[in-house]
Amino acid sequence: MSEWMTIVGLEVHAEMLTETKMFSACPVVDSVTAPPNTAVDPLSLGMPGTLPVINMKAMDMGMMVGLALNCEIPAFNQFARKNYFYPDLPKGYQISQYEHPLATNGYLDIELEDGTTKRIGVTRAHMEEDTGKLTHISGGSLVDYNRAGVPLLEIVSEPDIRSSAEAEAYARKLRAILQYLGVNHGDMSKGVLRFEANVSVMHKDDTEFRTRTEIKNLNSIRSMVRAIDKEVKRQIKLWESGEGVKQATLGWDENAGKIIIQRYKERPDEYRYFPEPDLPIVEVSREWVARIRATLPELPDAKRARYIEELGITPYDAHVLTLEQSVAKYFDDVVAAGADAKAAANWMTGDLFRVLNEANVDRDNINETPLTASHFAGLIKVVDDGIINAATARKDVLPLMLESGQDANTIVQEKGLAQISDPTLIADKVQEAIDGNADMVAKYLDGNEKVINALFGRTMGALKGKGDPAVVRQVLLEKLQAMKA
Repeated sequence: MSEWMTIVGLEVHAEMLTETKMFSACPVVDSVTAPPNTAVDPLSLGMPGTLPVINMKAMDMGMMVGLALNCEIPAFNQFARKNYFYPDLPKGYQISQYEHPLATNGYLDIELEDGTTKRIGVTRAHMEEDTGKLTHISGGSLVDYNRAGVPLLEIVSEPDIRSSAEAEAYARKLRAILQYLGVNHGDMSKGVLRFEANVSVMHKDDTEFRTRTEIKNLNSIRSMVRAIDKEVKRQIKLWESGEGVKQATLGWDENAGKIIIQRYKERPDEYRYFPEPDLPIVEVSREWVARIRATLPELPDAKRARYIEELGITPYDAHVLTLEQSVAKYFDDVVAAGADAKAAANWMTGDLFRVLNEANVDRDNINETPLTASHFAGLIKVVDDGIINAATARKDVLPLMLESGQDANTIVQEKGLAQISDPTLIADKVQEAIDGNADMVAKYLDGNEKVINALFGRTMGALKGKGDPAVVRQVLLEKLQAMKA
């Protein structure tokens, strides 16, 4: 066992899917595809004399997240100014929350690799405005203020995470919840969801936490995992060398796979927080909280429990199917189209995911593929009805359905893939396999019954994979048993 323990707390920044920005009527646009600096207004550009107005839809969405994370929603809510100077922050301060956040004292239960669960505390979730987007080029930097002012919810965990694997489980579970709630689409490539990891290590003899560092703006879960592992190794090496760790803000170079020290960390008092004078205190009534709670959809934990209890899905399959909202929706639609739930779960978690991976299609985009849920249910039906066997469905039909959008029956007819069930034709091929493999037959007759699998494979090959497996095996067994007599 290692003498060192990993300590991680995650800060997650999630843009809320509102039509307008946090404190103005300026529209929210896709910060990747929209032309730079086309969705700006005097407030997001920090012009003097402008006054902010709270986007209450964003507050509703933030409260939904807080309730989904089992948080308390305080009755007293207040915005503050967080002062710092950086090109992506034209006002010279960010309107955020500090002493009186939207949600506090929550938790999120994550599933670990060994099948157990662990509770990760959520310190708070607070509303703020996003900053602009910097693009560094040779000789300078470019800034796009389209993103400046977009509603942003910052979710801060307790330092309860003890490995990069636990951090990944927490991040994926939280991302799923945001997607289920419909408040964030989870596309990290567009920066709408960003992670920052506070990392430190503890020696087995320590009684308190050591100095931590913060890895900023991690734009994928894979990057977060790699960065945490690399930083843990770096810190252990520094402590064991006697040099020690300094509190710092770090970056992660994904291509080089290395940690970059950006600056030594500011203290909270250097931000000079003070209440935002241009915004009123927000009083959150219990009726408001109850109204938002009533709008919460079925969340991952509840959906997983329903899959297990009502549909008979295995806990593993239920976990995999509910990890992403888009996948769960697709599964629900497949079952609604008439597929048996257990069969649908097996086909999705096995063959469908494999075909998606081979086609480089992200599971998040499963509902945008040519392969509709009703067509997928139809594929399961043609296998169950014996029109094609499972091997043909996996190898030939399913990839073509994903590529073309055609239904299974059409592909089977056009490609001549229908299953051969004629006992006479199958018997002829079985006899050919027996006659051509006398050595295998001799071994079977001597008691090595496993050889039947090889003879079965020879027969299926002769039938070009289209034979009805049950009929082939039955005819083969009957002929071999007759030879024993």
